[in-house]
Amino acid sequence: MPDRSATRQREGWLRSYLSGVRLPLSLAVTAGMVAGVLMIIQAWLQACVVNAVTIESKGIADVWHWLVALLGIIAARAVVSGLIDIAAFSAAANVKQRLRRTLYDHITALGPAWMQNQRSGELANTVVDGVEEIEKYYASYLPQMALAALLPLAILFVTFPVDWVSGLIFLVTAPLIPVFMIIIGKGAESLNQRQWGKLSRMSAHFFDVIEGLTTLKLFGASRREAEMVARISDEYRSSTMTVLRVAFLSALVLEFFATVSIALAAVYIGFRLYYRELDFLSGFFVLLLAPEFYRPLRDMGAQYHARMSAIASSESIIRCLQTPLPERVSDHVGSATGRQMHVAFEGVGFSHDVDGHGVEDISFTLSRGETVALVGPSGAGKTTIGQLLLGFLQPQFGRILVNGVDLQDIDETDWLRCVSWVPQSPTLFYGTVGENIRLGVPAASVEAMRKAAAQAQADGFITRLPSGYDTLLGDGGQGLSGGEIRRVALARALLKEAELVVLDEATGALDRQTASRVMESIRQVASKSAVLFITHDLAAAEMADRIITIERGRIVQRTGHGEAPACAELPEETARLDEVSAS
Repeated sequence: MPDRSATRQREGWLRSYLSGVRLPLSLAVTAGMVAGVLMIIQAWLQACVVNAVTIESKGIADVWHWLVALLGIIAARAVVSGLIDIAAFSAAANVKQRLRRTLYDHITALGPAWMQNQRSGELANTVVDGVEEIEKYYASYLPQMALAALLPLAILFVTFPVDWVSGLIFLVTAPLIPVFMIIIGKGAESLNQRQWGKLSRMSAHFFDVIEGLTTLKLFGASRREAEMVARISDEYRSSTMTVLRVAFLSALVLEFFATVSIALAAVYIGFRLYYRELDFLSGFFVLLLAPEFYRPLRDMGAQYHARMSAIASSESIIRCLQTPLPERVSDHVGSATGRQMHVAFEGVGFSHDVDGHGVEDISFTLSRGETVALVGPSGAGKTTIGQLLLGFLQPQFGRILVNGVDLQDIDETDWLRCVSWVPQSPTLFYGTVGENIRLGVPAASVEAMRKAAAQAQADGFITRLPSGYDTLLGDGGQGLSGGEIRRVALARALLKEAELVVLDEATGALDRQTASRVMESIRQVASKSAVLFITHDLAAAEMADRIITIERGRIVQRTGHGEAPACAELPEETARLDEVSAS
């Protein structure tokens, strides 16, 4: 069974978003009440017409005025019903927009370092499907819950003066529907929450499989993974059928009690008409109202599943939003611009929570016009240093000074405006090659774009593509090789002309000749920028102004331009492995 306190907390969180949508929800409920009043009037007019024609033997001419009024009421109900849907949809759309913006801002503030430890499929499922599941809570459940309380009261208010016995039957049988809805709903809620958890895990697994499909093929594991996907899908199908079985059972129970209650009222009305204790007009009017009396309660039972789905999906959303943001040491916000770029690491230390790896006592400087290469074995801490410099991670010890100002005291947006970055695994998005290069500088000219591509040794292969820079790429750069993707990403970084350029394996998956030309271009860029070059490629590192060797999170050697570090064997071996895997 689900934790009741946790369920209440999640529903309280859902209701916290009502502050900005109370007006459209109130309009939806008000329109629903107007539709209910129109329904009562419609039932009365129908009863009058039938009573006049069948009991009083009147013709069409005698009831024409009632028929005209009846047509007007039907048209008015149709208009009001449309207003209900519009108001409810407006409220739900407003909440979805606010929630997605909040999620996006929070995930952005958490930064890439946090994202690396998350499963992309599960996170995408939370942002997309999770928010979509919440829509029905505001568009359907909340308005229907208010109408389920108000409309039956309005019908009782009309029924008791006409036939108090039928009103008493309505009053006694009405609680049966919500009571059984709650009883069955407890089991359905537990199943629904487990089902949502399975969906999130399945989405994450499928996304990981798709991303690693090439690797699975290389190691001959694709068939085994396909069997696992089939097994997971079959388990999800079975659990889905279990949830549907409970949902159909709850719908059957609600319909059964509503039908029995209506039949009970109809039997009493029939007997009272037979014994002439009730006139036909009153009895037929109440009989027309009987299905409408239970309809809001049945609809609330149907929409109760929307509440359960929203509560289940909100768990992952709340968990994401409750992830604490990186804290700033100081409230002072400085600027990174205005002076020549100079970066100084002073005894910087950081340890990852997941595996405990990190860096310790890192101290070095980096200035404009200088290229510093970080070399060392995989897992030594090179990428961690780059992420610390970019501001994705905050030092646990020591500090990073930019032009004499602590990096943690610099506005994040201002700092990222000064930085270009090429990660180990660059990401290209769906769009043309030119759009991907100009992603950070959309207003860049064609000449500037082509110059950056030439510096990244990408202009040659781009011009050979079917449509050149207008060639459409799939998600992740589908249509390009690993080395081509890396060069497009490098062109994107060079186009920005940032004051600081951080390149993580920028020459990976490139042949020696191309890598050499890329390094020459990087050295030209370094005349106007400070460049931190993270690499396993020892030959490329030797073209840097300084080489810093990292092992087990510590600096073990510093060499000047053209000097090979003493631990050259390990980086070269790692570089060969990287080239094989990238190809």
